[in-house]
Amino acid sequence: MRVLHCTVPAAYDGWPLKHLLRGELGISSTLLKTLKWRAGAITLNGESVRVNALVRTGDEVCVTLSERAPRETDVAPLDLPLDIVYEDEDLLVLNKRAGLAMHPMSTDLAAPNLAGALVAYLGAGTVPHFVSRLDKCTSGLLIAAKSGYVHELLRRALHSEALRREYRALAVGHVMPPRGVIDAPIARAEGSLVKRCVSPDGLPSRTEYEVLSYHGGLTLLRLAPLTGRTHQLRVHMASLGCPLAGDWLYGTEDKALIARPALHSYALWFTHPLTGEALHFTAPLPEDMERLIK
Repeated sequence: MRVLHCTVPAAYDGWPLKHLLRGELGISSTLLKTLKWRAGAITLNGESVRVNALVRTGDEVCVTLSERAPRETDVAPLDLPLDIVYEDEDLLVLNKRAGLAMHPMSTDLAAPNLAGALVAYLGAGTVPHFVSRLDKCTSGLLIAAKSGYVHELLRRALHSEALRREYRALAVGHVMPPRGVIDAPIARAEGSLVKRCVSPDGLPSRTEYEVLSYHGGLTLLRLAPLTGRTHQLRVHMASLGCPLAGDWLYGTEDKALIARPALHSYALWFTHPLTGEALHFTAPLPEDMERLIK
């Protein structure tokens, strides 16, 4: 369980404690509402206090983070192996296999899903906090926070220098020019709950790409999302006329080639939100993508 410590700076002298918690520690209003009713969660100079207590320069504030009181979550624990690339008291970096959903399906709560595997690993009453999501068919790296507080700090860092993601993809065709930025707004496709499309009425969406190599009729790419729209990388590559290999929704399904869209979350760079440590992780291409470039 993470405990935050803070010595009150002069800028907050005479202010209510809640302003320090929000401003200096970055605690969200939602988390603050939970903490203020938990006995002993917030202390001032060793004494449990209300969040309206006034603080003075040099006072010592401690905040004990935890989820809401242990309870059954909506996610049932599942006995599934986790590929843990990194773990500390605040977060995990996981390497998700293709075909594993992030969350339970409403039609089959017992179907394999990463949230259920994480609840089983962390223990009953825990809540899965994925900082970003990967499509069921996408493999590779993602971050899971162990508290809502760390989740919120990492979520704020998405698409900044404090948290960058890089993907590997195999696209059909000869992608040209060999590098660039796709700047094309994305909206929900008319008449579909799932499909997205490039549309002038869509949300701003930007993807940086670079050709790494050509393999017959396929192009191996480095993709870096600069925004985070649903299906962004798949939609943007299709908009260039080079959909991902195996992408049944935005290209042509070809299970003899690959049984899923050829997309892999390859690398993560981020600054640990509490320790300030610079972290970098990579996950090698899975066998189904590696086979296509040999």
